Amino acid sequence: MSDGGHSKSKRGLDITSISKDASDLQDEKQVVGRKIWRVFPYVLRYWQRALGGLLANIGARIFDLIPFIAIGMAADYYNPDNPQFTDSRVENFVTIDAIPDFGPISSTEIGFGLLILMSFVILAVFQGFSNQLWQSIAYKAQHDIRMDATKSLLDMEASYFETRQTGNLMSVLSADVAQLEDIISDSTTSIIRIFTTLITAFVILYWMSPTLCMILFGPLIMIVPMVIWFSTRVQRKYRKQRESTGGIIAILENVLSGITIVQAYNATSFESRRVENQSGNYRDQAVQAAFIRNRFIPGFHIVAGISFGLLVSAGGWLMNSGQISVGQFVTFLLISTRMTMPLWILGMLLNQLQKGEAASRRVFAVIDLQPSIYDREGAVPLEAPISSISFDNVSFAYPSSEYNVLNGINMVASSGQFIGVMGHTGAGKSTILKLIERFYEPQSGKVLINNTDINEFSIESVRAKIGFVSQDPFLFYGTIGDNVSYARDVEESEIFNALELAGASEFISQLPNGLDTMVGDRGVMLSGGQRARISLARALLKDPDLLILDEASAALDAETERRIQQSLFDGSSGKKQRITIAVAHRLATIRNADEIIAMVDGAIVERGKHEELLSNENVYASQWSIQTGELDS
Repeated sequence: MSDGGHSKSKRGLDITSISKDASDLQDEKQVVGRKIWRVFPYVLRYWQRALGGLLANIGARIFDLIPFIAIGMAADYYNPDNPQFTDSRVENFVTIDAIPDFGPISSTEIGFGLLILMSFVILAVFQGFSNQLWQSIAYKAQHDIRMDATKSLLDMEASYFETRQTGNLMSVLSADVAQLEDIISDSTTSIIRIFTTLITAFVILYWMSPTLCMILFGPLIMIVPMVIWFSTRVQRKYRKQRESTGGIIAILENVLSGITIVQAYNATSFESRRVENQSGNYRDQAVQAAFIRNRFIPGFHIVAGISFGLLVSAGGWLMNSGQISVGQFVTFLLISTRMTMPLWILGMLLNQLQKGEAASRRVFAVIDLQPSIYDREGAVPLEAPISSISFDNVSFAYPSSEYNVLNGINMVASSGQFIGVMGHTGAGKSTILKLIERFYEPQSGKVLINNTDINEFSIESVRAKIGFVSQDPFLFYGTIGDNVSYARDVEESEIFNALELAGASEFISQLPNGLDTMVGDRGVMLSGGQRARISLARALLKDPDLLILDEASAALDAETERRIQQSLFDGSSGKKQRITIAVAHRLATIRNADEIIAMVDGAIVERGKHEELLSNENVYASQWSIQTGELDS
């Protein structure tokens, strides 16, 4: 609200609103692992594959190092100072007639070549088997995580989504979950590769020369403080990157959904700036993260340089002093070069794990959501038809407000009755309907079904007996037939019958593709009145005991509305005992109701039939006069 028209304020949309856990709301330094480890229970669901992938990866790493041992052995064997080399070439050789110029080749020499060849073959088999198993686990776990997050969102009460943007939640279910799939398929195999390579190399090299092994591995301890420095600084940047990604998607989803408004108000530049701001935030966080990363990765190379430099100097001295052989020194050198790859992977791995940590915080914050509207302990299915719905001194305030929207509401609707509810905007009309659907629960009083507290019944069983048409008819992307039969397996004849009752069969019969006509995203290819009729047909297809209409006829012309009311209330709908509760601004919609309830500021101020309320000359009569043009100017 403006302050007497003198103050001005900039208004915008919240593009980062999403449920965060407590750690997300703090700006402290974060160490990797606080959330990301929650991925692995999903991996353990497929423990047999994981075990096979683990063993195959270990086998691959072992056979990856065997060629270096073979080369070292060959170096000692081929050493001219080795007398066994000359003797073996005389005693154990085979002649290859096809290439006689190469002279005799001993079986030992062939053995070295075959050993190296077989090592690479087995390495390829093990590595391929491991990759296949871990990738399949990653896809399965990704699916399970996404489904858990989706189910968690679908179980949340309607109020949760009223304060959050769809695009931001979509970012969690798509981009963030995909990031966790990379963690499982790539990071897990990298971790196994790094530790297996380092442990195997340490064992082999320590067996050859404990002194030289410690010289090689000693400097690597310096990597530990580097890892701590990196992980405590970069994760916050990655978390903000993920939030900015969600913000970009949220804005784009919002803009594309309302593109006609954007263009009608010449707001393309305004929306471009909004995207630019969010994209700029992503860019800035990415640049800062890259700055930290690019100071961290070179440190790995420096440590490796120290370690391998000492190896060459000390190794040469040990070899000259006779403490190690030439072949052992060669093996040390080759394995040390192989270790550069795990060290490089470790740097990339920590970077990926930090991104995964940021994604996991958002994903598991969604999975951990707890709905405030849920089945009470001991709730039973509602088996009997709904014969009455009543409010017993109900008061209600929305979670974001300290003021009551409803104050002491008492009303009863019984089988076969048509109840109309009217009142100005904000009077609490639609809130009554939301309480019946259990989108919310009252702070005091009770909503009763068949004279029993609605909380005694399971939510699903109650909603199964209610047909609901909102004031903003929502159609899903698909065909008209898909939208009418939504979540139900029905015959085409039942769909046509529901469309007939909803007054939609006539315009659908004129469409080239009939029921197979695509409605577009949110039904944008249809008019407001057409969407309203299809939405009504969807509700009538359930043949509900209770039909709730929230401004359902606002987009209908008077003649169409009259025909629909005739089909609903003259018994032709096949549900003579149905209860109908309709909220309407247009009083002609509820003129023929069995009882009309007039509301002002959350309270019922009068009730009765149309004629009675006109004679009272109160709220209803005043609104009727305004709408029919009878009020004296």
